[in-house]
Amino acid sequence: MSQGKLSNVGPKSAAWLRQVGIRTQDDLVAAGAVGAFMKVKRAGFKPSLNLLYALEGALLGCHWQQVPEARRAQMCAEVEELTALLPNKKGRPGPVTYSEGASRPTDNDAADSSGMEMSFGFDDAGGGDSSGGGDSSD
Repeated sequence: MSQGKLSNVGPKSAAWLRQVGIRTQDDLVAAGAVGAFMKVKRAGFKPSLNLLYALEGALLGCHWQQVPEARRAQMCAEVEELTALLPNKKGRPGPVTYSEGASRPTDNDAADSSGMEMSFGFDDAGGGDSSGGGDSSD
């Protein structure tokens, strides 16, 4: 294999790998398939598992589809374990969860319990411009 091009890796994946410091076969051997994949993931890219299999195939000297199923499962488990350890992206909340049923009233809800419906003008039939356009002077 030439030092300039990793086998099984297309131009987009090669660019991602270069950006995280994986430029040669020796770099890939040092990082390992899972390590290189996680470097790409940590850098904020969104690699698919095909990249993981392609990297392993490059290490084994075979096409990514020839990577044994047992090895694929093992690598996926490693990636899942390592991904769980990654922090949430800066400024992004964690997963959203919803509970079934009505929400519990708060102290603020008691003050608004006059039976009056609150309106923010989005569905206001009489007070808002429902034409969707800006100027209503025809």
